[in-house]
Amino acid sequence: MKIIEGKLRLNGDERVAIINARFNHIITDRLVEGARDAFLRHGGDEANLSLILVPGAFEIPMALQKVLESGKFDAVCCVGAVIRGSTPHFDYVSAETTKGIANITLKYGLPVTFGVLTVDNIEQAIERAGSKAGNKGFEAMTGVIEMLSLYKSLKA
Repeated sequence: MKIIEGKLRLNGDERVAIINARFNHIITDRLVEGARDAFLRHGGDEANLSLILVPGAFEIPMALQKVLESGKFDAVCCVGAVIRGSTPHFDYVSAETTKGIANITLKYGLPVTFGVLTVDNIEQAIERAGSKAGNKGFEAMTGVIEMLSLYKSLKA
């Protein structure tokens, strides 16, 4: 059986965007740091890394669509943090963000990863932004790197 999988190594010419939701920036700034770290550690050239800031997670899908339409990027890492409150707002924002990113990813067929935290409280967000549970921004970027490699393998 032939196994086809991506590698965790960039050539250095890959153009990658991070779309970051600024809302809950104390958390999302750490996710961006993790994503940037992963990109650089795996051979990325910082000149080919762009950070696109949007107000909140709900705005990520529209920015993602514009980024992919532009043809300027090979892949996108989406990060943000939606923290549950005492109203149903969390449910709407997290669901629509997730669906929007998934639909746009399928439409354009380029590597996109979902590093948007959907957590019950600030403690869970802190854990996932670089403490106990690692940094989900770093993990989302390693997913981008692996998928870039896999896509190249599947085209060959």
